[in-house]
Amino acid sequence: MDKIKKILAPTDLSDLSLAGIRYALELARATKAEVTVYHVIGTEELMRYSHMGLLDDLVVKYAATLRRFLDVHCADLLPLVETRTKVELGTPENNIVEEAKKDGMDLIVISTHGRTGLSHILVGSVTEKVVRHAPCPVLSIHPEMPKKEAQKTAA
Repeated sequence: MDKIKKILAPTDLSDLSLAGIRYALELARATKAEVTVYHVIGTEELMRYSHMGLLDDLVVKYAATLRRFLDVHCADLLPLVETRTKVELGTPENNIVEEAKKDGMDLIVISTHGRTGLSHILVGSVTEKVVRHAPCPVLSIHPEMPKKEAQKTAA
């Protein structure tokens, strides 16, 4: 097995995606790899913000949002790992796979939102599509269940 040097950590900027990002950063710290934290502005987001003007402005806005997201949630790990951020327009699952190919990633670390049943069928799973088409191994991280929800499940 080759050494892991480059890790792609996609995020939709949700709290659920933090598990994957933090795992990627911890793994990179242990293996001395670099991490690219990657956000794709998908069609849904484009429609919501179409009134904002130029697409380049939207990419710049999201790049700043991604940086703040990392500073707030990963400030403890960022100084310990070589980290890049990247924001693009497109279809998340396609862009993630293409980014991994283009940049020669050794691993993709991605959170799964854990949808099941009808919502999984209707929405689909970006993670599932990435796993199916990725040019490198994919590590799927399931975020921990919130404590209140875990207590309900145990009862």
